[in-house]
Amino acid sequence: MNTKQFDIATLILRSSLGIMFIAHGLLKVLVFTLPGTVQFFESVGFPGWMAYVVAYSEIGGGILLVAGVYTRAVALATIPILLGSLSVHLGNGWVFSAANGGWEYPAFLTVIAVVVALLGSGKYAVSLPFLNRVPATA
Repeated sequence: MNTKQFDIATLILRSSLGIMFIAHGLLKVLVFTLPGTVQFFESVGFPGWMAYVVAYSEIGGGILLVAGVYTRAVALATIPILLGSLSVHLGNGWVFSAANGGWEYPAFLTVIAVVVALLGSGKYAVSLPFLNRVPATA
């Protein structure tokens, strides 16, 4: 694979993960509503206040991933969210289409987050010019 293909693949993978996070965060806010999400979190054993942290972390983290800003740190920071989701779905079976959703999708997304953390932003990222800036000399 040449460098251009690598950079495009990194962009697609990073952006896809970011868009997924934005969509899931907005789902919690706009469709299920935050009070509904709080209720769900409590019903599966998580503190209700975590619903706010998760929803806004998914939206904010998703935006940062799409833009390629702090990609490695953001991807790593999303892993606990994904592992929490995985823990909720473990008892439902493998396939996501199972009743209450299986664990294949959160497990897959966790692996993708690890890969994105390893790859970083790639060439096509908002943060790249800032990362490569040469410090001014006195």
